[in-house]
Amino acid sequence: MTRKRTAGPVRVGELVDAFLSKGKVGRQLRRIGVLDEWAERVGERIATVTRPKSLSDAVLFVEVRTSPWLMELNMMRQGILERLNEGREDVPIEKIVFVLMDGG
Repeated sequence: MTRKRTAGPVRVGELVDAFLSKGKVGRQLRRIGVLDEWAERVGERIATVTRPKSLSDAVLFVEVRTSPWLMELNMMRQGILERLNEGREDVPIEKIVFVLMDGG
């Protein structure tokens, strides 16, 4: 069995990037950026009463401070989803699940 030889040394970061750019892991890493972008994409009003909690595949889980806001955000879900997916067409968030924050 012969091994394919490279022209020279390859940086580990380049190998990792190449690995991550392919498949499910890379897609999820690109998608997870939504957690950091949440406040910017939804605006201050919504960001002050919510906290993006986790991402499972293409489903975003968001905690909400109060029941009235939970109901309101459920009605606004499609518009929020569109804002979150702007510029993210290759790795969209497919669903948002709003849950009430624990009292603590």
